[in-house]
Amino acid sequence: MVAELTGRTYLPQQGGPSGNGRRPAMPWILMYHSVADEEEDPYLLTVSPGRFAQQMRWLAVRGWRGVSVRELLAARAAGRRERLVGLTFDDGYADFAGHVVPVLSEHGFTATAFVVTERLGDVNCWDAEGPRKPLLTERQVCELAAAGWEIGSHGMSHLALPEVPPGVLRAEVEGSRTLLTELLGEPVRGFCYPYGALDAAAIRAVQRAGYDYAVAIRHSALAGRYALPRCYVGDRDGAWRLRAKRGRHGLREVIADLRRRGAAE
Repeated sequence: MVAELTGRTYLPQQGGPSGNGRRPAMPWILMYHSVADEEEDPYLLTVSPGRFAQQMRWLAVRGWRGVSVRELLAARAAGRRERLVGLTFDDGYADFAGHVVPVLSEHGFTATAFVVTERLGDVNCWDAEGPRKPLLTERQVCELAAAGWEIGSHGMSHLALPEVPPGVLRAEVEGSRTLLTELLGEPVRGFCYPYGALDAAAIRAVQRAGYDYAVAIRHSALAGRYALPRCYVGDRDGAWRLRAKRGRHGLREVIADLRRRGAAE
């Protein structure tokens, strides 16, 4: 994946450090794409329905509750100490409605679906290889939002944002938020960088467009509210791999905090 350049924005409040002068730890956010039975999966972005059900059961049994990024950040800002993990689904595949929602509802979980605004009702034409997968329609997106699922923007056309012309960047970031807001009848709070690719200009564009947060991929010492790192989850991730990924997330936070302390001394 493409490494990201992140902005110095902080959690839980936008634009300032926590009360003790140290940046709060990044929340644990899982990154999914498609949940379906596929024989071809060249990008390793599809999780089978059976495996996904096992993963959600693993979280629930261990006291974790999956939530949307919107709910996760609100809980952190309010100082709530629940065991919350963000659940995100990139690209807006139609199987979100068919295979994801029923499983999450069974556990009382919520999630965020990041949709490609210009491609609603179309297919994943940006993938050069692999099967063509149907995407959520405008009607489905509206129904999901009305039922309480968070809908975020994944850009207008799934274009990688670094080094694109300013006008194109503005259309992908700001234009997609405007169209989604009009479609849903409510503000769109979250943005997801296509391919996890971003630079300083992309971060500024997201902030100026009025988003409340943005999610990236890699964990960085400079990660912040507009480049929240996420943990990739695939079909091979059973119990022990999920446990290891949770432990690695915590270790990265410890290392990042030690580096910040060292830089401040």
